[in-house]
Amino acid sequence: MSRKAATTNPQQIWQQLLRNAPMFILDVRNRDEFERWRVEGPHSVPALNIPYFELLDLEGEEDVIEAVIRGVKAKLMAQLPTDRLILAVCAEGNTSAYVAEGLRRLGFDAANLEGGMEAWGNFCAWHPVERNDRFSLYQMVRPARGCLSHVLVSGHRAAVFDPARHIGIYHELAAALGARIERVLDTHLHADHLSGGPALAQGDHIPYHLHPYDAIHPLDMLPARVAYRPLEAGQTLRIGLAEVRALHFPGHTLGMVAFLIEGRYLLSGDSLFLESVARPDLGGKAEAWTPLLYDSLKRMTELADETVVLPAHFSDIAAGDGSGVFHATLGELKQRNPGLLKLAEGEKAFCDYILANLPVFPAAYVEIKRANTGLVSPDERQAQELELGKNICAVGKTVEAPAANPELHGI
Repeated sequence: MSRKAATTNPQQIWQQLLRNAPMFILDVRNRDEFERWRVEGPHSVPALNIPYFELLDLEGEEDVIEAVIRGVKAKLMAQLPTDRLILAVCAEGNTSAYVAEGLRRLGFDAANLEGGMEAWGNFCAWHPVERNDRFSLYQMVRPARGCLSHVLVSGHRAAVFDPARHIGIYHELAAALGARIERVLDTHLHADHLSGGPALAQGDHIPYHLHPYDAIHPLDMLPARVAYRPLEAGQTLRIGLAEVRALHFPGHTLGMVAFLIEGRYLLSGDSLFLESVARPDLGGKAEAWTPLLYDSLKRMTELADETVVLPAHFSDIAAGDGSGVFHATLGELKQRNPGLLKLAEGEKAFCDYILANLPVFPAAYVEIKRANTGLVSPDERQAQELELGKNICAVGKTVEAPAANPELHGI
């Protein structure tokens, strides 16, 4: 059976989303999968979700594309636009290929997302934050997960901060800039995604830096089985001509650090986001760690208002600027970030706000932390399953569900 539909890859789709190019998304995954995560950009894109099995009603040995054509004619013709690209999406890009081809035979401008949501979930793109005579700083954006990592380059030397597990993209960027990666650093022991730090360090024979308080699983209380160099509060590292200072801001984790680059750019990790602040419950000790978060954010807000905050995650993909970079000055965040506004009301008001707005505790986060400490080694399929959906590392603006206690419920 033919599958000749035009395909487009995640990089091409991301560029179109940034440009706000006219697009319509037809997602044929199951409804719960669509609700968990979908292809999104900084601008609103109309989308329709109809599960593949609802669209098709195969009759015997009927050609699948013919069944698509019949299903579209019967159920979708009035809902599909004729003035823009229709992007067909499924889990791995296989079934949606039939859908895209059926649409094209009906005269629609349609394309299949190559690799489906699996490829979109793994996709990363880099965008420059700063380029000058002394150093360049790049932000690596993973749109589907809301994960951000950063690469600092100076004097043909590079450091990678909070890398995702798809480490090839960091080698590609370094090679494009004529630089060699010489250090890899995590702001903390991540719970929402599998860190590429240990693998990048081992493969390139370079040091991996982590605060020692985070070199232990907070629930299992087992020490990490990955090689690392301990970070110390106030420690200064040099990448070429650029100075990087490690600042200890516990609360999200006990070993949470932020990296201040040249006294100007703050890689805030998961302590401070553009739309919110850290959740302190992922170690199972929300009430004990919330005051730590309060003290850390108070100290952070004492930095200069001109400090550019570059977080490790985003919740709202529309929070990026026109070039796809997620950043804001500390002064701007003091004026609009709900968590920092509550911080100004004092410790009790802040702690009450945090504890009342904790999102549901994702069970997968316990296993991801086990993987990031080297206690388990998930294969590629297990890694894909652990990283399904968006990150939930920030305090929610509203209560989504009662926060689960991992110590009581064994998750």
